[in-house]
Amino acid sequence: MSDMLLIGLYALAAGGVVAAAGAVALRLLRGRSILVHILVLLAVTVLAVVAGVATVARAMFLSGHDLFVVLVTVSASAVISLAVGAVFGRRLAASAVWAQAARERERRLEAGRRELVAWVSHDLRTPLAGLRAMAEALEDRIIVDPPTVDEYHRRIRVETDRMTQLVDDLFELSRINAGALRLVPTTVPLREVVSDAIAGVAPLAASRKIHLIAADSGWPLVRAGERELARVVSNLLINSVRYTPVDGTVHISAGYERDDVWLAVSDTCGGIPDGDLGRVFDVAFRGERARTPGNSGAGGGGGLGLAIVRGLVEAHGGRVGVRNTDRGCRFEVRLPAA
Repeated sequence: MSDMLLIGLYALAAGGVVAAAGAVALRLLRGRSILVHILVLLAVTVLAVVAGVATVARAMFLSGHDLFVVLVTVSASAVISLAVGAVFGRRLAASAVWAQAARERERRLEAGRRELVAWVSHDLRTPLAGLRAMAEALEDRIIVDPPTVDEYHRRIRVETDRMTQLVDDLFELSRINAGALRLVPTTVPLREVVSDAIAGVAPLAASRKIHLIAADSGWPLVRAGERELARVVSNLLINSVRYTPVDGTVHISAGYERDDVWLAVSDTCGGIPDGDLGRVFDVAFRGERARTPGNSGAGGGGGLGLAIVRGLVEAHGGRVGVRNTDRGCRFEVRLPAA
């Protein structure tokens, strides 16, 4: 019995030394990846077994040949254990990283949903209160002079159009997020899509004295859904016009680059702070801190236009980005060429 106790103590002592070394290694590597920590823990476990067996075999005064056989056998088992553990450890680490990323993404989405609900509640409550007040004034004949009545009718129509646009944006965004967007890709001449979008944005640009300039040449064909592509171009132009100061310029151009078609909308908005560049395409981010203050007039928006742009572009297998230029910023969309 005393021999078994002694063997146990030898094994514990050897394993304890390896465990202490492993604890020091983990402390030194505490800033490294999950995979490194898993591999260290696995190595400590296997080496503790090897050290215990080797120590006990040495203490039992085995012959040199027998001791060598034991060490070779244990070492081979350790190598196999480490190899198998490394493979599964890599998978476990990847799963842990993926799960963490998924949780972080879900938290961001939930925060975005809460922010969106708050924005939409505010955007609907304010015009609805004004509409009700004007409707009651007209109904009770508090306002009777024709010019004021006409102005009330105009304002009711304007507010109704704004709320209709907001509801349309919400519907489009919900289709994108729910995966219900069904694209019908065709070969679309980008020049025609841009021409129609410019015609639609021209009244807003004229009211703000913004100069819309389109490149004379270089317009390629693109493989995309025509309606969705028109929405992308229109939203980018409206966004640039809305945040560009009076007498500013919005320039749109396009071209080929390898297997992609690029479309760029550049403006003279004054630039976007570096800390906000990553939030420009987030839901409900209106850009008050991202653009020149006081230039977000012209009715404002629901903070959904650029989020819809990103969703539609990604649905086409493309990508969209933004960067600052000398006088403003440049939004660039890349889509598969026709």
